[in-house]
Amino acid sequence: MQDRRLGYRVPFETMVTSYVRDRPIRALTANLSDSGINMSSISMLAPPPGLVVALELELPGERDSIWASGQICYRDDDGLASGLGVRFVAMARVQARLVRDFCIELRRQTLTSLLARIRN
Repeated sequence: MQDRRLGYRVPFETMVTSYVRDRPIRALTANLSDSGINMSSISMLAPPPGLVVALELELPGERDSIWASGQICYRDDDGLASGLGVRFVAMARVQARLVRDFCIELRRQTLTSLLARIRN
């Protein structure tokens, strides 16, 4: 299977609120990039592929929430939970820069930690 992701995703677990047809649905993120997010939601509430949803995400150290529109690219149902791949389609430029900088810093921290373990 070909990986169609546009950005390198970093592990990031937090709660996110998606608004599906104006109805708030909580989900748990697994990873994040400047181009999208992977999250898990309750199967019966998860939106179908192709649907565009509003997303509200909080980043550590940021006072304001990140707001974006995202298109559901895939949905993987596994019992009670559904894994969702979401590609960001619209976001304020300032907030997009915050997400990008957060991902770069988290990637840098992860690589620094891995190198430290290898050297020891």
